[in-house]
Amino acid sequence: MVQDSHVLPAPDRNDLTAADRPSLIGPLDTIQVDVFNVPDLSREMQVDASGRISMPLAGTIEARGKTAEELASAVKAALRARYVRSPEVTVNIKSSVSQVVTVDGQVVEPGLYPVTNQMTLLRVIASAKGLAEFARQDDVVILRTVEGRKMAGLYNIEAIRRGAYDDPLIYANDVVVVGDSPQRRLFRDFVSLAPLLAGPLIAVLQ
Repeated sequence: MVQDSHVLPAPDRNDLTAADRPSLIGPLDTIQVDVFNVPDLSREMQVDASGRISMPLAGTIEARGKTAEELASAVKAALRARYVRSPEVTVNIKSSVSQVVTVDGQVVEPGLYPVTNQMTLLRVIASAKGLAEFARQDDVVILRTVEGRKMAGLYNIEAIRRGAYDDPLIYANDVVVVGDSPQRRLFRDFVSLAPLLAGPLIAVLQ
């Protein structure tokens, strides 16, 4: 529907805020732990390679896979167990190296890119400085593990740009491959039967 207006409307507040997607703490992330009224316990620290942190009185605590709020609750419980009265704990993620997406193939700068609340396929390709000159826009695969199963989705960048279907969300540990890949070849028979126009194709790899 074309509106009878020559001005693109401004977004409202809800349009400007992304749907909440919890940020999970992982190995080698840097976090700030603050314990209210106990400044000696407040500190910036790095999660170790096994996904744990160590604090005076609290001991060693599993941080991997927790949100900042969940880790704060775990620290609070550990301090309470060591007779710290009514501890108030906040945790903030200062920098994350675990929440990343891998971009490979026919992009200008392949590599690892941080995942934010608003990360989508088009945005992560833009982070990689865009598609290479002769990139196959209809050959973009997102690889993802869901409940232990490896899955792949085949997307068409040109179709997303013209609004044929939504720009898919990107999550931590996704792998985006632009152009020919072993996973892309798995879709060959499907694509010959149903051209990739109406939407993406999803396959379970194992």
